[in-house]
Amino acid sequence: MAPPPENGTVGRRGTSSAVFAFGDSILDTGNNDHITTLIKSNFLPYGRDFPGRISTGRFSDGRLISDLIVESLGIKYFLLPYLDPNLQDDDLITGVCFASTSSGYDPKTPKILVVISIPYQLNLFQQYVGKLRNLVGEQTSNDVVENSIYLSLLYFNDVLLTSLFHTRTKSSLEMASYAGFLAGRASAFLRQLYGLGARKIVHLSALTTGCFPAFRTLLGGVQRQCSDESSELAVMFNEKLSDEIQRLNDDVSILDLS
Repeated sequence: MAPPPENGTVGRRGTSSAVFAFGDSILDTGNNDHITTLIKSNFLPYGRDFPGRISTGRFSDGRLISDLIVESLGIKYFLLPYLDPNLQDDDLITGVCFASTSSGYDPKTPKILVVISIPYQLNLFQQYVGKLRNLVGEQTSNDVVENSIYLSLLYFNDVLLTSLFHTRTKSSLEMASYAGFLAGRASAFLRQLYGLGARKIVHLSALTTGCFPAFRTLLGGVQRQCSDESSELAVMFNEKLSDEIQRLNDDVSILDLS
């Protein structure tokens, strides 16, 4: 991996002025390091491939999708967590991460795992906008909010907890109902984000998680087999979320690049 520029930024290109991320560990660049929770990754081997070989709170050896996207847009080399007390002015102007590892759309998920819920991530974004307005003025702040790209990815932890405690006793109808519930929560989040000024929203599709190591270890028995039920639930969620996003696109100009 090529080393980052000394200041951690790269030249900007395109029309997007900043990137913001909401969700869970797939996008969380370290917010959990700054809250009281057991869900942390501030120790090795996490970060062994990150510049400087340091653990940063990312649940990864190196950078995350959120970091790679912000670099691909020519904005900066990595996306810092909003709760990082060392954030600089330029970090705020070019975007930050609000995601929290182990969060989910189901309100019970962040409560059980003691992490930042999606409603509170939105509250942090509103707090951020206030800081940005004080920093650059209302007009520039509005321009940043409107012209930025918003990344969102949640679902993994909802499925994991549901699979651990409920999926094997649920009928297909009940699983479809739960997938619909999660898609409805996702739709509500997207509407709220749009209402706060976001216009370029990228909601990534849920992965078919049944063969992920965590699912195979916790649900696969001695043979660590894939959890077909978990993957089926992910497929249901994606289908229902696609329908929800289509309805949203009929109402507002939400950009879906899933």
